[in-house]
Amino acid sequence: MSDDSRKLTQSARGDINSFLNKVAQTPRIKSAGERGRLIFAMDATASREAAWDHACRLQADMFTETAALGGLDIQLCYYRGYSEFEASPWISNSQDFLRRMTNVSCLGGYTQIEKVLRHAVAETRRKKIDALVFAGDCLEENIDELCRIAGELALLGVPLFIFHEGHDPVAAMGFKQLAELTHGAYCPFDSNSAQQLKELLGAVAVYAAGGRKALENYNKRQGKEVLQLLQRKP
Repeated sequence: MSDDSRKLTQSARGDINSFLNKVAQTPRIKSAGERGRLIFAMDATASREAAWDHACRLQADMFTETAALGGLDIQLCYYRGYSEFEASPWISNSQDFLRRMTNVSCLGGYTQIEKVLRHAVAETRRKKIDALVFAGDCLEENIDELCRIAGELALLGVPLFIFHEGHDPVAAMGFKQLAELTHGAYCPFDSNSAQQLKELLGAVAVYAAGGRKALENYNKRQGKEVLQLLQRKP
């Protein structure tokens, strides 16, 4: 392995461990028999087509990992084009979720992250959601307004977990602010990170369904360095 590749791997490992530590520290109290609720939001503009295909292959694990915890209900949200924003009904199994994802085609346009955040606020006011996951590659909106809405999510106790594809520095700076404001976490990934993304999505899903204790058990079961989450206490 070249020095550059080794540095890149070490950097990615640090980003992942930091992300997972933050997930482990996020408060989540689960009542007996309560199903977790998670919004899975994605940028479906044209630049995201390959990443959307990756997500389709990985999504089943979010349901599999949480089945023994009482289950997980997931709502798929996405935006594309110049004004289109869609939110599915709440879905409780991977087959229905995959069917909805594979029926979506990516379409060029601008980001609509504000709509994602506003939707999460409105949804959790109807019934509490445990986490908002967002995957995207750029940010083309007013960061001050996005931060204001993220503050509302924080007051409602909804952490935002952001997966950032690519290396856009403007997006990175904005995404980190949004995650921090909501007491969530930020992690970059690329097209070579499919296995890492699978593990990260699994960890967030387990957290949403079962809280910190379930995440501890997930860590032990996986037995991988990437899931050594609990170095710091909340």
